[in-house]
Amino acid sequence: MASLKALKGRIASVKSTQKITKAMKMVAAAKLRRAQSAAESGRPYAERMEAVMASLAGKVARSPQSPRLLAGTGADQTHLLVVCTSDRGLAGAFNTNIVRAARKQADDLIRQGKTVQFYLVGRKGRAVIQRLYPRQIVHQHDTSAMKYASFADAQAIANDIIARFEAGNFDVAHLFYAQFKSAILQVPVSRQIIPVPLQAPDSSVASTSRDLSTAGVEYEPDEDEILAALLPRNIAVQIFRALLENAASEQGSRMAAMDNATRNAGDMINRLSIAYNRQRQAAITTELVEIISGAEAL
Repeated sequence: MASLKALKGRIASVKSTQKITKAMKMVAAAKLRRAQSAAESGRPYAERMEAVMASLAGKVARSPQSPRLLAGTGADQTHLLVVCTSDRGLAGAFNTNIVRAARKQADDLIRQGKTVQFYLVGRKGRAVIQRLYPRQIVHQHDTSAMKYASFADAQAIANDIIARFEAGNFDVAHLFYAQFKSAILQVPVSRQIIPVPLQAPDSSVASTSRDLSTAGVEYEPDEDEILAALLPRNIAVQIFRALLENAASEQGSRMAAMDNATRNAGDMINRLSIAYNRQRQAAITTELVEIISGAEAL
């Protein structure tokens, strides 16, 4: 059994940890409000952009003359998985869930005989992917200096991915991130961003796309020119949306994780305090028995 001094030191150590986790929870809660507002504000534009792309893609016949971001390379062999994670830990299962979703799709593609490459955004996903797919990481975009996600950062990532696509390094690109639902629920999602899929990835976007398709819209100058201008921007918008959703999901997951850690520390302090008091009482009782025994012996 631990000594009274050891138990007292352990209680002090856990109390210090509890103060840290409580402070981290409060910081995450403060950052969450801003990140959640940014993520929710960015959704309508990204969803409408996605719906417009789906509408235009359905109107334009895919041919060798079509923009490559729309028509693709004509092959489906090499897939680039763009995995967006955070640069910091202590965020619960936030990063783990995103990497797990990417691994699942990678394994499915490999079983189909496809070639898989990884494009990492953020540092926390690298360790697992490096261990399981050591030769398939083609690039890691460093976001450690990025305090808040900006469209310029998303544009830089999109330009790099498009340049790799134009160079023929891959045929299909998928984007992985965590969609923010609430402080306790973040859902990992996968979206195909290159080439533009004919079907919108979710029902709400699909419904909007159908509305646009049946609205009798006439485009000026024409669909091909609009697509050539909007397709690269759409990729940047979807990546920006992923960064905003990830920022909110990270803070929500960290707040929940630190809240759990704070409560667990409180439970541990209670258990250690009970053990300390029992051992202290036992020591006092032993000393009293020794004193009484000595007095009786005299």
